[in-house]
Amino acid sequence: MKDVDRKNLLKNIRRVVVKVGTSTLTKSDGNLNVEKIEKIVFELSSLSDKGYDVLLVTSGAVGAGMGKLKLSEKPKTLSEKQAVAAVGQVSLMHLYQSLFEEHGKMIGQLLLTKLDFADRKRYLIARNVCNALLAKKIIPIINENDAVVADEIKVGDNDTMSAFVSGLIDADLLIILSDVDGLYNKNPQKYEDAILLETIEKIDDEIRAMAGGEGSKFGTGGMSTKITAAEMATKIGTNLVIASGEDPKNISRIVEKENIGSLFVKDRKRISSRKYWLAYGPHKRGVITIDSGAEKAISKGSSLLPVGVKSIEGSFDKGTVLKITNLKNELIATGISNYSSEEIEKIRGKKSEEIEKILGYKYDDVIVHIDNMLVMSKK
Repeated sequence: MKDVDRKNLLKNIRRVVVKVGTSTLTKSDGNLNVEKIEKIVFELSSLSDKGYDVLLVTSGAVGAGMGKLKLSEKPKTLSEKQAVAAVGQVSLMHLYQSLFEEHGKMIGQLLLTKLDFADRKRYLIARNVCNALLAKKIIPIINENDAVVADEIKVGDNDTMSAFVSGLIDADLLIILSDVDGLYNKNPQKYEDAILLETIEKIDDEIRAMAGGEGSKFGTGGMSTKITAAEMATKIGTNLVIASGEDPKNISRIVEKENIGSLFVKDRKRISSRKYWLAYGPHKRGVITIDSGAEKAISKGSSLLPVGVKSIEGSFDKGTVLKITNLKNELIATGISNYSSEEIEKIRGKKSEEIEKILGYKYDDVIVHIDNMLVMSKK
C-alpha cells in the first residue's frame, strides 16, 4: 500500500503502547545502551507533549543488572538470573526516572505476571491503575516481574506482554521495536530478493510461515512471538507496527503515519475488552465437547444449552473459564461456565427445563451464556 493508505489506516490515534526489546536497549556485550535509551525517552516524551497517551513496555532488567554487577556474561541458573533482574529493575527504573524527569515527565512502574491477566479482578485493577496514571499524564512503564516469576505464571515474552497491555488499556497503536525493519517474506540476509511487507491486513498461515520458517531471521523465538502479538492486538482493535529500533525517531515517524516497518491492520470488527480477556487472559481449566447442532447455534450467536453437551474434561467450579470444542476436537469458543463439572456431567444432553429437577436447583438455563463467550473466527 502507499503512504496515503497508512495515513488513512492510522487516523485518530490517541493511545500508544511502545515495546522495546533487549536487542534495542542493550549493546553487544549485554549492558544497557544509555545513549539509545535517552533517545527513546525523548521520543516518548515528545509524543506525550503532543497529547498522546503513552505507555512503555520494556525489557532490559537483566542487562541493567549485569551492568550494575559488572558481569561480562549472563548467569546460567534461574535463581542467578532472577537475582540479576532484581538488581536490574531498580537500576533500570532509576535510569528511566532520571531521563524522563529531564523532559518534565513522571513515570509509574507496574511489574506484572500472567496472573494479573488471568484473574478478572486483578485484570480490572491493572486496567484501572493504568487509566488513572494516563489520566494524570504519567507514563506507565511495564515489565514482567522477572525477579520472582515462575514458568506457570510467566507471560513469557514482552511481545505478548505488550499485546496484553494494549488490550488492557484499549490502545489505538502498538509499536514493537526490534532489530529488523519489519516482516519480510524471507530472510533478507540470505535472499537478495526478500521483500518487506509494509501492510498486512490478514494474518493467515502464509504470514505465520514467514515468521517461523527457515527463511526467518528470528525463527520461532523472535518474529513468531511478534506475529502472535499482532494476532492478539488486531483483534482488540489495536494497529500494530513492527519496526527497527536502531533509530528511535521511528517511534514518532510511525505515529505521524510515515511508511515505516510492517503495519498489521486492526480488525474492522473488534472484540470487547471482556471477550479479549476471555480469549487470552485466564487459564482454561476444563473442556466441553459439543455436538454439531450446538456448534451451529453458537456460531449464529446463541448460548450453549446443556442438551448440546456431549462430554466434559477436567474438574472445575462454577465461574471457571472453559474451552469449548466440537466433535472434531477443534476449539470453537471459550467461555465462563454457569455450572461446575460435576453439575454439567449430570445435566449434559438434557433440556434446560429438566435442570432443576435433576440438580434440585437451577442457576441458569444455559451452560455458557453468549455474553460470556468468545466464538473463534474461522481461519
